[in-house]
Amino acid sequence: MFEDERGTPHQPVSCDRCAVEVLVTKNSLAHTMVQWTSATDACTQLVPGDVTCPFLRDSIESAVRSGRLLVGNDPAAIPISGNLPASDPGPQ
Repeated sequence: MFEDERGTPHQPVSCDRCAVEVLVTKNSLAHTMVQWTSATDACTQLVPGDVTCPFLRDSIESAVRSGRLLVGNDPAAIPISGNLPASDPGPQ
């Protein structure tokens, strides 16, 4: 697992639809940074210029709710329930 400059881990998340794996950093519930580990053309649902498709966003939300994806450095921040705030896709 990699960490950003704040010590927040980059955690692998796989899309529940196509199994493409990305590295995700959640500094807060509203902030999501996605780093692709493979070519983005592996996702047939990705619109040019976007960082994630709706299925990958859903997979990331599911990973947060289930506790598989940490929010910030605080494991107590998870699990959560309900919908997450709209995420910031971060740098492209």
